[in-house]
Amino acid sequence: MPNSAVLLPFSRWRMPVLGLLVALIVIGPFLIIRAATLEAEEATADVVHTREVETLIHWVAADARSLEGAAVARSRGIDTPILTRRIEESRDRVMPNLDLVVELTRDNPAQQVRLGALRSALEQRLERIDAVLRAGPAATNRQIDDMIMLNTIQQQVQEIIEAEETLLAERQNAAARASQQATLASWTAMIVQLLLLLGTGYFAVRQQSGRVEAERQASQASGRAAAVLDSVREPIVLIDAEQRVVMHNAAFSELYAVDEQVRGRKLADIGDGAWNDADTLRRLHDVLARGRELWDYRLTQPTVDGAERTMLLNARRMPLPDRDDAVALITASDITAQTISERQIRELNRQLEGKVEQVSDVNRELEAFSYSVSHDLRAPLRHIAGFADKLGRHLGDQADDKTRHYLGVIGSSAKRMSALIDDLLVYSRLGRNAMRLQSVDLQSMVADTRAMLDSNAHAENPQHRIEWSVAPLPIVVGDENMLRQVWLNLLGNAVKYSSGVEPARIQVECKRLDEGGYEFLIRDNGAGFDMQYAGKLFGVFQRLHSATEFPGTGVGLASVRRVLGRHGGRIWAESAVGQGATFHFTLPASAHDAGVSSKPGKILT
Repeated sequence: MPNSAVLLPFSRWRMPVLGLLVALIVIGPFLIIRAATLEAEEATADVVHTREVETLIHWVAADARSLEGAAVARSRGIDTPILTRRIEESRDRVMPNLDLVVELTRDNPAQQVRLGALRSALEQRLERIDAVLRAGPAATNRQIDDMIMLNTIQQQVQEIIEAEETLLAERQNAAARASQQATLASWTAMIVQLLLLLGTGYFAVRQQSGRVEAERQASQASGRAAAVLDSVREPIVLIDAEQRVVMHNAAFSELYAVDEQVRGRKLADIGDGAWNDADTLRRLHDVLARGRELWDYRLTQPTVDGAERTMLLNARRMPLPDRDDAVALITASDITAQTISERQIRELNRQLEGKVEQVSDVNRELEAFSYSVSHDLRAPLRHIAGFADKLGRHLGDQADDKTRHYLGVIGSSAKRMSALIDDLLVYSRLGRNAMRLQSVDLQSMVADTRAMLDSNAHAENPQHRIEWSVAPLPIVVGDENMLRQVWLNLLGNAVKYSSGVEPARIQVECKRLDEGGYEFLIRDNGAGFDMQYAGKLFGVFQRLHSATEFPGTGVGLASVRRVLGRHGGRIWAESAVGQGATFHFTLPASAHDAGVSSKPGKILT
């Protein structure tokens, strides 16, 4: 046992340690050689870099001298095609070569200073050369002397070359030192390799001596795994490629009345045919043959208690350490109670749908009744208004004040009832008609509504002034006619209830909501209302002001709420008496959300 205690830590760490030793033996020398190679390549690149800089500087100096010679020849009357080509080629090369030298020495500030001075001197020299070339035979001796005497280029070129040579010597010395270090590192690496090989051999011997202990521990681990498997309450079984039972747990034995003798038998032959289902067996074959996984597959099986149970199967392929082929791990969960609950829920949902349909039928009948009543009331109402008007004309001047008052009450009441019927018809249509969803530009819609309201207000009271503040409004998905009714009612109320204020101020704002929809705000500085009656504001025929103070039927805001409800939005208001009112409402941005409240059976186009 003492020896086992020593081998246990080694058994746990032997593979990582062996892997590390092998990596050091293989990778260590490679890294050392690679470092030496990279050092040599860097030294070679530095030499090439220096030679390239020197070559380019020599070319710059040579081209400058070539241009000087050509200029002198041109001043002596020599002008041949070869001379002209020589001037052009030298002129085209000299400055680009200098630029290339500047780029190559970008990492050397001292060289950049020297090259800057060289560029300045070279530019002055080229100006003198160009002056002589332009003058040709007419060039004066003074011009030629200026061209030749103003020459510090050669000295500057020599300074640049000497600096590069000095830098090259430093780099070559560094490369020599790196080579010596690489040689020393190679010997060190060889010694380390020998030590590592000895260590690897030692660990290999230790591994062999610990194999028996490892096998014993593996056997114990296998026993523990079997104990854990038997403690799982869900049936578990492992099958091979021929669908023969390899292993199972106690729950599987209890549910299908099998014992240890079942190992090696086909799955279809056990449990009194519980597994003898062609589709299930085919799916399990696909798990093993094609590597597919079976997830939440429902299967009704007879079990040992004589009852039919609904089992939820899951299966996946997995390897075993003691087999060359893979097996399928199958778990079965009893969901019989869940299935019965789901069936009951579906039945309840079916009943609920029937109730909803009944309520929908009642609502449709109520709407049809409302439409019919409103429509049939028009004829007698027209008769009342018409005969009251005829009676007034018939009496003429014979009618006294009381008669004219009675006739006026009849006429105004008839008009008010006609307006009520019209609003009822609009309210009924808003809940009955199918929605025609499309893109609606609210900016244009509000502008049109505002223009109409301004015109009506000016016709009724030319002295009244309305100040509008309309923020940018989006394009939404909805029924254009219904949304126009919303804006007409809300903006019309703002104009109506602020008619006694000078000037009337109406503000329209919009903001984007986190869930993607929009919230709109309509604020006025009119009469306002008491918030304790806000709950009645959106009901049919509910008014917070008298008809003599502000005319209306009390249907407009109810229509607004119905339209917004069908579009998946909502509306609310904030106000105080004498301080104006603010109406908020929301609209979704998507076509799906805009139609969520539409009636069942209606087609949204």
